[in-house]
Amino acid sequence: MDEAIRRFPLFDTHLSNCILKMAVELDVFVGNTTIMDEEVYQLWLDGYTVNDAVKVRMEGGALDECEASADVLLSDTMDQYRTFHMCERLLHSPPKLANQLLFQIPPHRQTMLIERYYNFDDVFVREVLGKKLSKGTKKDLDDISSKTNVTLKSCRRQFDNFKRVFKVVEELKGPLVENIRQHFLLSDKLARDYAAIVFFANNRFETGKRKLQYLNFQDFAFCAGQLINNWTVGAVDNMVDDMDVDLDKEFLQELKELKILITDKDLLDQHKSLVCTALRGKAKAFTEMEANFKNLSRGLVNIAAKLTNTKDVRDFFIDLVEKFIEPCRSDRWLATDMRLFLTHYTNSAHILDTFKHQNVWDRYMGVVKSCIFKLYHD
Repeated sequence: MDEAIRRFPLFDTHLSNCILKMAVELDVFVGNTTIMDEEVYQLWLDGYTVNDAVKVRMEGGALDECEASADVLLSDTMDQYRTFHMCERLLHSPPKLANQLLFQIPPHRQTMLIERYYNFDDVFVREVLGKKLSKGTKKDLDDISSKTNVTLKSCRRQFDNFKRVFKVVEELKGPLVENIRQHFLLSDKLARDYAAIVFFANNRFETGKRKLQYLNFQDFAFCAGQLINNWTVGAVDNMVDDMDVDLDKEFLQELKELKILITDKDLLDQHKSLVCTALRGKAKAFTEMEANFKNLSRGLVNIAAKLTNTKDVRDFFIDLVEKFIEPCRSDRWLATDMRLFLTHYTNSAHILDTFKHQNVWDRYMGVVKSCIFKLYHD
């Protein structure tokens, strides 16, 4: 303390005497790089309290690993939690993290912080997928937390992230995935998952019905990618607004032309004959395919013809399951049977003499085939 007084002549001598009489212990660490423990960060993201996080760390052997006391572990956890809270506002707009001067965080560590902050639990997103990202849905988070065993704090973070990304990208020009990647600095995989969430929220696809419960988030995310890449306006014109968020209305109108495949009896019979000839001797479920061809074809074509209605767009996945997947499953089709049937069903339409809507047919069936292959869990 005398050294401090010599260095700072204006230092109050009376104050220094008071300080000398006090037994003060200070742990001081001065450094350049902000220390962040990835395990503690994950506990913070998962919604653990400081005390619960300390318990987890102790059970994981943190005390033995660093030869520290429980008090030191508590102090370290509290300090890191404070750092994460201070970083959180920057994580809401990730490019700001790279440009701020308060925290010295290496680029690779910034990437980790952002990626993990925007990561989500599949069981949680499955519960909110297709719902409006509004206060009404947010009120249900208590129930969703109980149902999924994801902490309420983590549910709120994830929901707010979905909402934040949606608000930023919904009015932007350009590819949806690329916009998310650029504005939130996410990996390609995570950006694509967020694109699926935004796309489902915008079009309000129904995913909560009981008959869809066997499907997981990645099933729907795959289908969202197919729809975005093939059925949106941006799939044919990359210079339009909202191009990856809204379905191409002109294309949906053109789908009505496909009804000729089921309303024209000659075409329907011809289509069946071509498909069955190609499948005979190759598919184990051939007898069922031949018997049910007309009903299955009507189901697929009617789904297409109704997509001009908003409600029918929302019910797209229910219709695929009800009108095609369930009948095939009840007849015990194997996945290989499904692939054979849909491949020949799609290709045979090109041979039909009076069918003139090949481009619309391919654009429609390309997506439907891919989605059914993904959704058919035999």
